[in-house]
Amino acid sequence: MLREVVRRLARGDYALGGGDIAGVAPIPTSVAAQIRDYVADYGATLVELPDARWATSVARWTGAGWELLVDLWTAEEGRSDLVLGATGEETPGGPRLTISLVYVP
Repeated sequence: MLREVVRRLARGDYALGGGDIAGVAPIPTSVAAQIRDYVADYGATLVELPDARWATSVARWTGAGWELLVDLWTAEEGRSDLVLGATGEETPGGPRLTISLVYVP
């Protein structure tokens, strides 16, 4: 799921195709615009996630779901200062991922 989300972001699809990734909530237009602007302001090219991302990314159980901070990688830097913020929850239909933002913490 996360790999496909970042693959789409790396292609400039900040709305994630309008919500067609199974298990991923649609990204509101305003959030997609913020992600686009933050990535543009950062000035580097997002690339797909390598396996090394799990060495520094963070997942925290909140009692109701997961909070995720996934390190993002760029063509220019490798691991960048950018992270993907998201929440995950278990629903009757299976896991559900909601993207919060891409930003520098």
